[in-house]
Amino acid sequence: MGLVVIGDRKSPSQFALEGARFWPIAEQQRLDFDLVRRLPENHYARKNVGYLLALRAGAGAIFDTDDDNAPLASWRTREEWVNAFGVSACGWINAYAYFTAAHIWPRGLPLDCIGAARPRNAARGDSISTQAPVQQALVNGSPDVDAIWRLVMDREFTFDSGDSIRLNPGAWCPFNSQSTWWFPAAFPLLYLPSHVSFRMTDIWRSFVAQRCLWELGFGVVFHGPEMFQDRNAHNLVRDFEQEVPGYLGNTRICEILERTPLRGGKSETGANLHRCYEALVGAGFVPASEVTMLEAWLSDLHSVCRGHPY
Repeated sequence: MGLVVIGDRKSPSQFALEGARFWPIAEQQRLDFDLVRRLPENHYARKNVGYLLALRAGAGAIFDTDDDNAPLASWRTREEWVNAFGVSACGWINAYAYFTAAHIWPRGLPLDCIGAARPRNAARGDSISTQAPVQQALVNGSPDVDAIWRLVMDREFTFDSGDSIRLNPGAWCPFNSQSTWWFPAAFPLLYLPSHVSFRMTDIWRSFVAQRCLWELGFGVVFHGPEMFQDRNAHNLVRDFEQEVPGYLGNTRICEILERTPLRGGKSETGANLHRCYEALVGAGFVPASEVTMLEAWLSDLHSVCRGHPY
């Protein structure tokens, strides 16, 4: 399949790169996906179209990234089974702190956990081979941090190389869409919500995905740096404004997800995803229209992933 590039209303009408297939919005609108007709324009959630196109082409894995990222020499194709050290602690974990002694944290980590979620409070077990349907690698240059870090401490940043770590079920750490591997058991969980803040769509996706992965017995694996970001221009105060729902709500969202009863088994993953969003609708974090969008995603997913127990 190669590289799928999804355009939006503000994108150029044409884009050529060897090995890539560019989908301008006019071509997206001719696709037979129900979701395409519902997705908002000029919104990050249009990446959902790219996921469906990759899956329709038979992708066995999806590497999720952005237009201002480039691979480091350490980047390589990942397999679902990896060697990683287990982190036995539950609750909030700052995965970045395993790859640097500097004070830095991922976008989405609750502000009151920034000091407490350090690795000295989380025991690390032996390195073992583990199945990891979602794997997040770190990014050098402009790593994925919140607007507070960038407003106060912004600088070019380089993480240390280090052994991969595995968070067990019960451990929370936000992961993003800059350098993330997804494998078949997690394909339904790729869904990016449309009716939430731009700065929260991939973060809240990560919380829902983690909760659903726990029901399958999986955690998330974090790798050292494998990409470099030359960040597009941002208005940091606007970023801060768009992150306020997360600053105020991320802890409660995860508490709600922990209390949401889910069912085990891969065949329940799509239904579990639906249950999580219903719970977030009930708590007022997303509108009911998000569930309608999600149902379109699940319908399209079933049409392109025949044979998978979703």
